[in-house]
Amino acid sequence: MGARADAAFDRIAVLVERLIETPVALVTVLGADRQYLPGQTGLPGPLAEAREMPLSHSLSRHVVEDGELLIVPDTRVDPRMRDSPAVHELRFVAYAGVPLTDSDGHVLGTLAVMDSEPRAWTRSEVALLVELGEVCSSELRLRIAREIADEARRAAESAHDQLSLLGELTETLTATMDIDESLGRLGQTVAGRLADWCVVALAEPSGTVRHVSAAHHDPAYAESVQHLARLAAAAPREMKSLVAAVQRAALPIRAEAADPALLRARIRPAEVAEVAERIGLGSYLIAPITAPVGRRIVGVVILVNGPDRRPFGEAEERTAVEIGRRAGLAVDNNRLYRRQRHVAEVLQQSMLPELPEIPGIELYARYLPAQSGAAVGGDWYDAFVQPDGSVMLAVGDVAGHDIEAAATMGQVRNLVRGDAYGRDDEPGPLLAQLDRALHGLGMPAAATAVLVRLRRDDDGYDLTFANAGHPPPVLLRPDGEVEVWWETPEPLLGLVPRDERSTYRRRIPPGSALMLYTDGLVESPAQLIDDGIRRIREAIGGKAALPTDDLCTLLLSTAPRRDDDVAILVIRVS
Repeated sequence: MGARADAAFDRIAVLVERLIETPVALVTVLGADRQYLPGQTGLPGPLAEAREMPLSHSLSRHVVEDGELLIVPDTRVDPRMRDSPAVHELRFVAYAGVPLTDSDGHVLGTLAVMDSEPRAWTRSEVALLVELGEVCSSELRLRIAREIADEARRAAESAHDQLSLLGELTETLTATMDIDESLGRLGQTVAGRLADWCVVALAEPSGTVRHVSAAHHDPAYAESVQHLARLAAAAPREMKSLVAAVQRAALPIRAEAADPALLRARIRPAEVAEVAERIGLGSYLIAPITAPVGRRIVGVVILVNGPDRRPFGEAEERTAVEIGRRAGLAVDNNRLYRRQRHVAEVLQQSMLPELPEIPGIELYARYLPAQSGAAVGGDWYDAFVQPDGSVMLAVGDVAGHDIEAAATMGQVRNLVRGDAYGRDDEPGPLLAQLDRALHGLGMPAAATAVLVRLRRDDDGYDLTFANAGHPPPVLLRPDGEVEVWWETPEPLLGLVPRDERSTYRRRIPPGSALMLYTDGLVESPAQLIDDGIRRIREAIGGKAALPTDDLCTLLLSTAPRRDDDVAILVIRVS
């Protein structure tokens, strides 16, 4: 990776520093004799600029050597670390580091935090460091995969006709993160361009065959090749043996003249060979699907020409190998994406609060990440009880859909809590103070928010709220009528500080349900927010008797697609 800064890893280091509250956080990659620092915060100027240090100054090398989490409360008494220049010159007294691994589990570096004083790292700090280490590992693997993919793409540019096919294939494979759909499209793209027909099979690391698809350039054979794919999928032992044969050879298998009798003798069930012969079996080429990280063979692309088409040559073989590489990249990226998405969702959920239990008030919340992207963003909700018994409710959305947005979201939510708790100010002044705090503290945040204070009295509830550029609250009354609380728009938080923000008052009767939500529920590129609000009104109108949890589910169903995160907070009063 070299001695250069990387914005994504710097953001991860800053996120770790903020969440764990440690003076130094590093993302390291170890070379033969140097430790590189693509991500860092807290290092002194020369090291921060150089982005590297000798291994003699590296505490993280012990993590790489052992391949496991390392927690050291005081490096000065640790036998392996006490003589390190990092301890005496840089005052790295407390240390915690987790390994960063590639797809095969090889340790490439660390995500580490240091303190200048002895420190007993807490279980929650260690757990958070491990989770963020997984995010960092996923980012590192994606960089490796992209570098390998770039190298493969450059090698393919020597043949113009092949480049056209491979370029189209790349678009096909990256058009969706559904790997089954991607491999199905691969066969449809190749059939007729490089071969008459094509079969694609993918195996899990355990050897289990998890995908078989087939395509033919002639629509008249569409049903036959689909039947062939079903037969092959129903005979996993034979497909597993085929993948294993390519793995052993580690090379493409090319036959200029296929022998149907030999195939019938070797392939079970025999109907597979019979169908293949009817479709057209003159020559074939079997290329491995190779995952770029670790060069693992995870499947095969089988190209077949009928008797009327010339056999495959070396040029087609090279192209088939490249197709297998690109398919392998798609397989690896899909696996890394799913893992990164899972870690990001865990991180996002860890930043969202547990809702309090309040007599007479039901609280339900849902958070759903966008269906694409990193699955971590700036949407949030909150609810807490004031000392005077009133309830504060908030939903907001910090601009962005990445780890940085999630970190800013956590800070904004904590500022709302810290500033509002114990005060009897109405929501308008509280949001104005939050705006001043964002600017005064230099937080680069642009956020929408709705802040609500709910008070109970003898015959119902008195509610006040303020809205900073956020979609309007929606109230479902006990009689089934729906109110949308449109008010004069006020600017987002963090843009231009306002000395005053408006507070609005409502009376809500027992049995009502108030819905606060983020714009992902009601907005999409093709529709206005008014259309989304209309969908909500039509969906929940007359549904006052619906249980609160089911009401959340119904609200989520109104969103036609999730290009954005969605946070929902539903409050039912009795």
